[in-house]
Amino acid sequence: MISKNQIKYIRQLELKKFRKRENCFVAEGPKVVGDLMKRYQPKAVFATDDWHSDNLPDTTALTTITVDELRRISFLQNPQQVLAIFPIPEPNYSLFTNHYSLSLALDGIQDPGNLGTIIRIADWFGIDTIYCSEDTADAYNPKVVQATMGSLAHVHIIYCDLLQLFQTLPPSYPVYGTLLDGSDIYRQTLSQEGIIVMGNEGNGISESVRQRVTHRLLIPNFHHGESAESLNVAIATAITCSEFRRRHTT
Repeated sequence: MISKNQIKYIRQLELKKFRKRENCFVAEGPKVVGDLMKRYQPKAVFATDDWHSDNLPDTTALTTITVDELRRISFLQNPQQVLAIFPIPEPNYSLFTNHYSLSLALDGIQDPGNLGTIIRIADWFGIDTIYCSEDTADAYNPKVVQATMGSLAHVHIIYCDLLQLFQTLPPSYPVYGTLLDGSDIYRQTLSQEGIIVMGNEGNGISESVRQRVTHRLLIPNFHHGESAESLNVAIATAITCSEFRRRHTT
């Protein structure tokens, strides 16, 4: 049975300021919770009788609840067996010095669904670090966590000043950006390492960050008549990551 105080506490974790104060976030469903438990130890788990896990640490508090109680604490329209509270991982700033891999930088991504999908895309293409500007949506928002479908367990999320990040890079280190005045991505040389910058849904990459882009890329429009003005940022990220990986598949 779950208490009123526990219900109140969980519901408050929908708010960023409360997540920040408590340094924890909510994940739901067997897939998401199960993947996160492979990397992080949950602080508490609330589950119905039909949920079972071989990965639940003995030290984790497990509260068995009814389906009705799960509905009261869930942020989903259709709750799925289990809700868990996890600690927000400490950002690994040592990754700033890792200049031998491909990573993403998100400049002002606002939509939780887009952010969650981009994290999932990064995981799929083996990109394990995403740098987020301070005005990018919170990766530990319940909507983002669910949209990642467990990929949050496999990708390092680092919130930082992107301009300061770029200052740590070697002078010749490539910074790619998708821009309307860029060159056709399918005709450009793409390296195995670098940072790919993806911009805000409405305004694209901010002017200050744009000035630090060393390689401007364009995903060309193959429709010669009237068509969509632009691609969804998550779709654009998938296309861009796919092209980078395609070039260097052995």
